[in-house]
Amino acid sequence: MADRKYKPIVAVVGRPNVGKSTLFNALAGEMISIVKDTPGITRDRIYADINWLNRSFTLIDTGGIEPDSSDVILSQMREQAEIAIATADVILFMVDVKQGLVDSDSKVADMLRRSHKPVILVVNKVDSFQKYMADVYEFYNLGIGDPHPISAANRMGLGDMLDEVIRHFPQEQEEEEEDERPKVAIVGKPNVGKSSIINKIVGENRVIVSDIAGTTRDAIDTEVEYNGKEYIFIDTAGLRRKNKIKEELERYMIIRTVSAVERADVVVMVIDASEGVTEQDAKIAGIAHDRGKGVIIAVNKWDAIEKNDKTIYRFTEKVRNTLSFMQYAEIIFISAKTGQRIPKLFETIDAVIENHAMRVSTGVLNEIMSEAVALQQPPSDKGKRLRLYYITQASVKPPTFVIFVNDKELMHFSYTRYIENKIREAFGFRGTPLRFIIRERKETK
Repeated sequence: MADRKYKPIVAVVGRPNVGKSTLFNALAGEMISIVKDTPGITRDRIYADINWLNRSFTLIDTGGIEPDSSDVILSQMREQAEIAIATADVILFMVDVKQGLVDSDSKVADMLRRSHKPVILVVNKVDSFQKYMADVYEFYNLGIGDPHPISAANRMGLGDMLDEVIRHFPQEQEEEEEDERPKVAIVGKPNVGKSSIINKIVGENRVIVSDIAGTTRDAIDTEVEYNGKEYIFIDTAGLRRKNKIKEELERYMIIRTVSAVERADVVVMVIDASEGVTEQDAKIAGIAHDRGKGVIIAVNKWDAIEKNDKTIYRFTEKVRNTLSFMQYAEIIFISAKTGQRIPKLFETIDAVIENHAMRVSTGVLNEIMSEAVALQQPPSDKGKRLRLYYITQASVKPPTFVIFVNDKELMHFSYTRYIENKIREAFGFRGTPLRFIIRERKETK
């Protein structure tokens, strides 16, 4: 099976009340990409996975604007536009046919035009094409191409708009010369030492070829050679402005994280040992978990901690509790300052990449499953017992298994978790999430 291609990112920019969230909900439907047990992400649906004509992309909402006064709106829109320009492959610029052309729209349109990114002008609330077409044409004055009339609320015009969106994605053949080198995203809150880890690695291995300046994103990719093997590190640091409001910084950080994680094979989640593990860490880790990536939790600044024989054990326990949805993640204690355990970091990256792409033969899987079923009887309900017929591995990155059963309703989450643990006991799969798809097959007499 071909490697999963990198998913393009589409960002939505627009004034308050033009209908950004209505569009978001209409496109994402109930297929919203947020996993229920991932803490902290459910409140603010910043991103969703969308599929259209066999192309999939990540739709990002660049931020809510507090309608205060028109100059505040303009400055917040500019900020949204900057986020979109820095992170997106295609930008949807949304305006409202009923409010007509507004001064701040023109100013933001100038910014977007200068960015040379593909911008699609979407005119929302066109409930009747006959009635509003003359008003739609007014938006040609923005100078960013043809206005696309839609009604997000009535789901009109969305197909044409999506056709236009995917027209701007890189063609499949361009993607064929995929770089085979492992891609490692370094993510975490601001100031936990992401850049210092990369600098330490680079400093130790002076063979750095170049900084490949930001592909289409602004993240700087760094080529690193370690023990004769090449890696690409994707850094989500950068672009920090002093005057940012905390809220915006956090949203911006999440968007940067989504775009870095999307491209990575393995994610190194950096936590500050002196601060301990926080809710915000859980939010960032949740993105890697949602995306099914291999995960290593690197506890940085470990040299600065007073230690006794229980310190590592206690810290590990705290991390496991706060990030309870990713028990599989590898935890490693490092110091970017002293270089402590950096070699161990590379060993762990290699192991996790291997596990993330590991395949297990169907015969062996079925042996593990029969043994598991014999040890712990499947649940039953109203006299009907769950039966597991067959298991097979469907794909890798992350390893995904299909289990055929007699009745999906009976396959409780806890029993799936039990089977997962048995597979992990046999094969380790450390550092990588496992996905399970449950399919029903009618009983054969």
